[in-house]
Amino acid sequence: MSETVPTIKKPALRRDHSMFEAELSGAVLNVHLFVRILHWLKPYKLILALSGVLVLLSSACTVLMEVVISRVLVDYIITGSQSQDAPQVEMPDLYMIDLTRWLENWLEMEPIYAAGVLFFVLMIGSTIVGHWHRLTLVSAIVHGLRDLRQDLFAHLEARPSSFYDNVAVGRVMTRVTNDVESLYEMLRGMGSLVGEFVPFFVALGIMLSTSVEMTLVLLCLVPVVGGATYLFRQASRETFRLVRNTVSALNQNLQENLSGMQVVQLSGREKRNLEGYTRINKTNRRYEYRSINLSIFYGAFNDTLASIGLGIIIWYGAGEALQQEMSLGGVILFTRFMTMLFNPVVALGEQLNILFRAMASGERIFQALDWDEQIHEPETPAVLPERLKGHVEFRSVDFGYDAETQILKDVSVVVEPGKRLAIVGPTGSGKSTMIRLLGRFYDFDHGMIFVDGVDVQDVFSSEVRRRIGVVLQDFHIFSGTILDNIVLGNPAVTRERAIEAAKTVNAHAFILRQENGYDTELVERGANLSQGQRQLLAFARVLAADPEVLILDEATASIDTETEILIQDGLRKLMAGRTSIVIAHRLQTIQECDHVLVLHYGEVKEYGSHEELLAMKGLYSTLHELQFQDVSLDEDGYAS
Repeated sequence: MSETVPTIKKPALRRDHSMFEAELSGAVLNVHLFVRILHWLKPYKLILALSGVLVLLSSACTVLMEVVISRVLVDYIITGSQSQDAPQVEMPDLYMIDLTRWLENWLEMEPIYAAGVLFFVLMIGSTIVGHWHRLTLVSAIVHGLRDLRQDLFAHLEARPSSFYDNVAVGRVMTRVTNDVESLYEMLRGMGSLVGEFVPFFVALGIMLSTSVEMTLVLLCLVPVVGGATYLFRQASRETFRLVRNTVSALNQNLQENLSGMQVVQLSGREKRNLEGYTRINKTNRRYEYRSINLSIFYGAFNDTLASIGLGIIIWYGAGEALQQEMSLGGVILFTRFMTMLFNPVVALGEQLNILFRAMASGERIFQALDWDEQIHEPETPAVLPERLKGHVEFRSVDFGYDAETQILKDVSVVVEPGKRLAIVGPTGSGKSTMIRLLGRFYDFDHGMIFVDGVDVQDVFSSEVRRRIGVVLQDFHIFSGTILDNIVLGNPAVTRERAIEAAKTVNAHAFILRQENGYDTELVERGANLSQGQRQLLAFARVLAADPEVLILDEATASIDTETEILIQDGLRKLMAGRTSIVIAHRLQTIQECDHVLVLHYGEVKEYGSHEELLAMKGLYSTLHELQFQDVSLDEDGYAS
């Protein structure tokens, strides 16, 4: 042990992770949120512009179809109101009568057939152009949200371990999946609303040019619809927030139960877990049912207003028609345009459910994107040698995962190049914390950690991790081939190098016994491999990367004798020539290490070789006698 002088550093920033877990209500028409979403749609602005042109054309065809029915078919063909007895106020026909006459002469057919041809062409045009509009709109939205989801995933990948220590994974998953999907539904619905509002303004202009009085009477119903929409928003906003939150709770509960299914089944908790999930599900159903009731009532109210508007047109328009103030076709066109006048308002009301959900989802997504918690990276990073010798030193390190609890207390230890250090101690003594700090998974407030004389906090975290190989007790196996799980996307690891590493750690034989050898597909978490096989695969993964410093959290799983011999032999080969720090659980591993560090409640209690510590008759001797099982110790660290 070397003499050390404590080094005070700037305290690490403590984050209030409850803010990330806080329930967000969302806000309708959050302009700032829309502007941020447009950032991801900007690369596809030409597609959106094309979609806008197409929706204008489709809407024009829709309006003209109504004009053909009322002005051409009824006024021009059936009633012949284009004669000298035409009404005093002529409703615009948008040149559809002239076009029908032209078709009569060109195709040499009866007027009714010419009108039918014109209507058919407009209908086909509206259908094709409208479908093209929807395709282009959805294409732009899907591409933009794909980019948003990728940026969100990349951002979450860069969050430190401290973030995932305090935030439920289920809630993070909801932001990447459900919340992004809610934005898709909102943007698609808004695109559809554009197609509703274009005919609205065209119809309003024609109606005002024909009968200001009747149009104003109909427009008086619009504030009523607006007031109903406002009341619906006030009544449903809280409900939709609760629906969103219960969906998130369902995802979190489901993720926890499926991830720990073996424990659930072993402990017979299926019924109890089902009761918990059912309780959350019932709460979600109650809020969903409440939102459905509100939506149905709102829709019925709008339908009633539309019927009132139709009654006004029939009552007022019939009188105008009888007095030759308006043609019969004009009255019919008013009824058709009245539908275009109210449809956008009704459609907006139907979209409010999605809009409320999407606003809350957008806030949650951007809260995640704005969450800037990260490991401190130096502005001017130090450069590690091309090849490390492997000299590791902890100098007066203090650390706690939160401000209230200190895990490590003034920990100092030196590991010489090529030497092996075993760290032992009861559960909660800080063993795993030490290796996490060395791997730069956390910032710490007090003390320093050196690798070849360079403070690891002066080096980019990615560079430190590239030079340190870690085999954790719960090593992760990804879906993919065995080779993929050895290479892990490292361009420096070739297939030949991966196979050689597998041979060195005794994994080659069991890999060849698999159906497709190194190209065998592994299921989630490597469930189609045994515990021992997964451990050998983890050794091969680290050896292929060729790190200068090795950190090993030795697994404690019960395995057969033959596999244990292979693992111990692979472990010796993996540690050969490398500075190694081992969280040791097996006596054989500890005896093969050069020094042993004994931790207790975050403090260094003893340090020396296996034989020296046994001779001291202290804490290590007690742990050795109890075969390194977690035991109840007194305040001095001895078995009680």
